[in-house]
Amino acid sequence: MNRQDGPERANRAYDVVLFGATGFVGALTAEYLAAHAPADCRWALAGRDRAKLERLRERLAALRPDCAELPVVVADAGDPAALRELAASTRVLATTAGPYVWYGEGLVAACAEAGTDYCDLTGEPEFVDRMFVEHDARARETGARIVHACGFDSVPHDLGAYFTVRQLPEGVPLTVDGYVRSNALFSGGTLASALTAMGRGPETLRAARERRLHEPRLLGRRARAPLGAPRLSRETGTWALPLPTLDPRIVARSAAVLDRYGPDFRYRHYASVKWLPVALGGTAALGATVALAQVPAARRWLMGRWEPGRGPDAERRARSWFTVRFVGEGGGRRVFTEVSGGDPGYGETAKMLAESALCLAYDELPARAGQLTTAAAMGDALTSRLTAAGIRFRVVARR
Repeated sequence: MNRQDGPERANRAYDVVLFGATGFVGALTAEYLAAHAPADCRWALAGRDRAKLERLRERLAALRPDCAELPVVVADAGDPAALRELAASTRVLATTAGPYVWYGEGLVAACAEAGTDYCDLTGEPEFVDRMFVEHDARARETGARIVHACGFDSVPHDLGAYFTVRQLPEGVPLTVDGYVRSNALFSGGTLASALTAMGRGPETLRAARERRLHEPRLLGRRARAPLGAPRLSRETGTWALPLPTLDPRIVARSAAVLDRYGPDFRYRHYASVKWLPVALGGTAALGATVALAQVPAARRWLMGRWEPGRGPDAERRARSWFTVRFVGEGGGRRVFTEVSGGDPGYGETAKMLAESALCLAYDELPARAGQLTTAAAMGDALTSRLTAAGIRFRVVARR
């Protein structure tokens, strides 16, 4: 058990509660916990539909017979009282219920108030910035760790940049570029979250501005994540297309918290595409999707093409993979590193969320609270867990 727990947290009914357990990724996360949670882990399934939770419990019992007694907790994301009771019952609350900008704040507020550690799968910058403004201060007071983006957004990129920095000299300016490749498909829930974020440009900008007013400025250090420009990358031999996602912001926030990133740190984040026609076609398709997402009727139509709760089948997920190649420089040194694994959006994302929850519950971690990144909250401990679970962190070359 994590030594940072006081007597009140240690005596709660559960170590981990998984909220949104019956969704596509939620069920995969529940299956992972059923297979890998410690035998003495007190965990529970939570969501708004008892019948679905009980059917999921039956499936889990086929994998691990003692899951037949797994507690189920009924709570709705729109019921603040139920969420407060849920947060107060557990040491760690993990949630897959998105889009988070619609359904997420109640759980963050409840965990911040109860001093409960929280982790989610959001890739929505607006939500992360709003939660910082509204709940970071209270979480610091109660000792809660609020850790967003604990899936493919943004664990491989955040921990990969952290792993890369640790291969470079200390106390000098550092630069890291990340290049993402994958062949994976997405689910209806992921599409809904992405389209929601794309369609909320003005709200996202307002949330970012509001955060800047509340966030302390770095003194004597810099941590940046500029967008970069499309280019042919000599380091990877591919076309590098800048990715304006949450991931580079998360990396920059880790660098702002951790002195190990040096006095002046810069990170750039790219999609790595081998063929120029594919790069051009992908850029055009993304631009068209962003444009359509601005129109509510078109956004609803796009969401309807792939309903939440659906996703690629097991056979397709088994063929999926991801790699993130990093190029780090500083102090006269250059290092090439890589984080790689299987199906990023589902199998590996479920693994990342489950291991994040177990890490928060059981591992010796830095004494930090409030809204944190995975690197700042869990760093080496989570990297070790994911390595043991089959996600590969490796140094490719040094120069």
